[in-house]
Amino acid sequence: MNDVDVLVVGGGISGLASAWWLARGGLSVAVWERAARPGGKIRSHTQDGYTTERAAALVMNFRPEVNQLLTETGLDAGKILRGPCANRYLVRDGRLLPLPMKLGAMFASPMWSRRARLRMALEPFIPRSRRQCETVAEFVRRRLGQDMLEQAMEPYVAGPLASSPELAEAQSVLPRLTALEQRYGSLALGVLAHKLLRRRSACASEAFSFAGGTSDLVQAIVSTSGIAFQAGCEVTALEPVNDGWRVSATRAGSEYSLHARQLVLSVPAHAAASLLSPLDAELGDLLGGIEYAPLSVVHLGLDRTAIRQPLDGTGFLVPRSQRESRVLTGNLWMSSLFPAHAPNEKALLTSYLGGARRPQAADWDDERSVSRVLEVLEPLLGLRGAPEMVRIDRHRRALPLYHGAYQARMLAIDERLARLPGLRLAANYRDGVSIRDRVVCGHTIAMRVCAAFGHRNHAGVDAPMSGSLGMAVSQ
Repeated sequence: MNDVDVLVVGGGISGLASAWWLARGGLSVAVWERAARPGGKIRSHTQDGYTTERAAALVMNFRPEVNQLLTETGLDAGKILRGPCANRYLVRDGRLLPLPMKLGAMFASPMWSRRARLRMALEPFIPRSRRQCETVAEFVRRRLGQDMLEQAMEPYVAGPLASSPELAEAQSVLPRLTALEQRYGSLALGVLAHKLLRRRSACASEAFSFAGGTSDLVQAIVSTSGIAFQAGCEVTALEPVNDGWRVSATRAGSEYSLHARQLVLSVPAHAAASLLSPLDAELGDLLGGIEYAPLSVVHLGLDRTAIRQPLDGTGFLVPRSQRESRVLTGNLWMSSLFPAHAPNEKALLTSYLGGARRPQAADWDDERSVSRVLEVLEPLLGLRGAPEMVRIDRHRRALPLYHGAYQARMLAIDERLARLPGLRLAANYRDGVSIRDRVVCGHTIAMRVCAAFGHRNHAGVDAPMSGSLGMAVSQ
């Protein structure tokens, strides 16, 4: 294929989701991926009957775009819903305390002091912020107080997002919450309004995986007709031409090129910077300045009888104030989330080390990583005996950090992109890091590309009734 409507450079979930929507819109699409397989960091692995995830552990969805993709690829019938035990825990003073997920229960929880409850009760009376750039820590302190920041928000930002609340921009990391404040003037009032709107929404929230793990989603997209996927293909140069882009690459020692009318660059920020710097040095600098956090993922398989804790939930997060935070940010009980991902009477525990909070922990060797994790889990969960299965996945650049004036950086990037017509950026350093976010952003990219081709009936799916409000409080 020497000429296509759209070339997607990068075969991670961002690029694949974009390609799927583009192909659905009737365009010819090629995807070039440097690695030997599709999916980017998403990779499921089966070892001794345990299914582990190298990156995203599950899909948390409330968006119709995701539902549509699953239905049309046939994956909807193969979903494995999260187990019924949905408790979430925080570590405090060497014990696991349940973290309430509803406002009323959270307010009444014994984990908060009387002073903290009073501070949270004042939230509806806190005025909106007029600041253009506010960190997560500043936002949460202002609206909910220091206790909420330290005990709830910091472990969330440091754990699933591998970020720092003192550096991360609230509008970029918590767009749903900041949208509630701007629209309703209060998070509490916004949540109540959200509940009313959700009753009219046709898209329910759910968390799920698949029989073979999240890799099933990758394979389903790659198998879609209309997508020409090539692995082992490293792009070396981008050249804008009158009617599109000329892209040069190497594969198996051979050089070749392709002409594309539209180009979607779906690679990490540093890789995008390398490709675009020869065309626009300022754009390259903006992309190259995006930081990433390192992460190690330690999977342990154990006999269920070797664990005293009932594992009646999804896992736990560790606030920075706790000594366990020197080792890990959190632990997922994967066999409770998805019992089919572990053998009968076995438990699969996945721990996360590193991130912006303690990046050096991601550099520990295998022996030290496992021993330190066990030092934390043994007293918390009542572990007895050695694990029968161990697997460690490492990411030098795991997740982008939305630090500093991030929205201003994105706007500056968009201004530079406007000088390169026919080029789009689709990667997790823009608009969220979850699988759900990437599928939704792929749809947005496809709508814009199809519009550029003059397609009216493209990969269309209407936004949910609740719009940004529905996104504002769901994670």
